[in-house]
Amino acid sequence: MALTSTMYTVDVALSDVDRGVYESLSIKAACHPSETEEYFATRILAYCLEYKEGISFSKGLSEADVPAISVRDLTGALTAWIEIGSPDAARLHKASKASPRVAVYTHKEPRIFLRAYEGERIHKAESLELYAVDRELLAEFVQRLERRMKFAMTVTDGQLFLDFDGDGSSVSGAVERLTLS
Repeated sequence: MALTSTMYTVDVALSDVDRGVYESLSIKAACHPSETEEYFATRILAYCLEYKEGISFSKGLSEADVPAISVRDLTGALTAWIEIGSPDAARLHKASKASPRVAVYTHKEPRIFLRAYEGERIHKAESLELYAVDRELLAEFVQRLERRMKFAMTVTDGQLFLDFDGDGSSVSGAVERLTLS
């Protein structure tokens, strides 16, 4: 018998000072049994960090040729391809040809993540936006993951501040912009 995805409902009071985005989000996301908690948590944080009209999650593993998160304009045209984790160079090459903007949010060790792309052919590699989520922040967030959860997320100067409802605790950390050498 195949395992099924676990549905999460996450309510986020988003205050992204860096981008001027202030929203109350109600995110419904499925965590596939093959997804690690770190990957899933990074996907939730990336959704918030990229939030704008037209953003959506893919259907997951059943749609292998689409990004984990996409942003489409009112005509349905893809405006941003957002990956999570450490997609291979061929996937980023394809993404860069399909979308005017490609971003990757990783929960992996940044040096190892970047080393995987050395010498690889990636279309418009110089315009890729690569971000490493603070691993300690991520570990704290994963410990607080619940099927129904609420938190406030403030982003300012590349720093994330997460304040959790329920226990009144908070965590903070950076989202570091990386560059390919």
